[in-house]
Amino acid sequence: MVNSMTGYASQKGAGGGFSWMWELRSVNARGFDLRLRVPDWVEGLEAQIRKSVTQNVTRGNVTIGLKLTRDEADTGEAIDPEALARVLDDLKAVAAAAETAGLPLSPITAADILSLRGVMSAATPETDQQALLTALMADLPAVIAAFSAMRQSEGAALGRVIANQIDQIAALTETAAAQADDRKDAVAARLKDNLARILENADSADPDRVAQELALIAVKADVTEELDRLRTHVDAARALLSQPAVMGRKLDFLAQEFNREANTLCSKSQSAALTQTGLELKAVIDQMREQIQNVE
Repeated sequence: MVNSMTGYASQKGAGGGFSWMWELRSVNARGFDLRLRVPDWVEGLEAQIRKSVTQNVTRGNVTIGLKLTRDEADTGEAIDPEALARVLDDLKAVAAAAETAGLPLSPITAADILSLRGVMSAATPETDQQALLTALMADLPAVIAAFSAMRQSEGAALGRVIANQIDQIAALTETAAAQADDRKDAVAARLKDNLARILENADSADPDRVAQELALIAVKADVTEELDRLRTHVDAARALLSQPAVMGRKLDFLAQEFNREANTLCSKSQSAALTQTGLELKAVIDQMREQIQNVE
């Protein structure tokens, strides 16, 4: 089963006087990189998030964010005793100075004092961090499940594309095999010409050296091994796609091997038709490799 490395999920939650929004997203990467954007004042939150995510995700550049907001109903205002004491001292000083100067002052009410800056301050209730942590982590499995479901859905589509490309590679391999058979007479004639030229100048040549040159000419024309390896890689790739395990790196390695054999096939083709098929192979392999970069 193919999983994509691209995924996204979000979920809202509330409890313990807070509301929150989880967001989990990922893009492709060579390895696994987890980035957390969560409140650092909730003790133990980061460690539990890392444990939960790493149990479900093995590859990709993953970012998980948590926006945490205290409910307005849980906030209010209360008198700041220190600020009130300072204000009252200042009022006494003003009243005394006014009396000394003979200036009458209007009576000051409690409401006037409470309206002065700093006397009233926002009251933040005590937070039960363990209860909040429990509530937050209770929501996370659902976010991860939705995230994994998206990666699986995209992975299924990726798997179909890659399977089709493997089928194309298999078909082109058999086309190349037929073209290699078709060119046998031309290759044999060319080999005879090369042999004749060598023998014309072989009077003083080392027989072992002549044999080596002939063997080298024959090897350069034989693409049997390349075709066999391409067929083997096709079978291996199909087997990987049918497995439930993580396979991205193995598929990427196979894509490199496919490309290596296609390059060798082109270099040894000695036939315009076989060269064209080799180039088509390379094009399909390149397209497949681009898709494989998104496989977990």
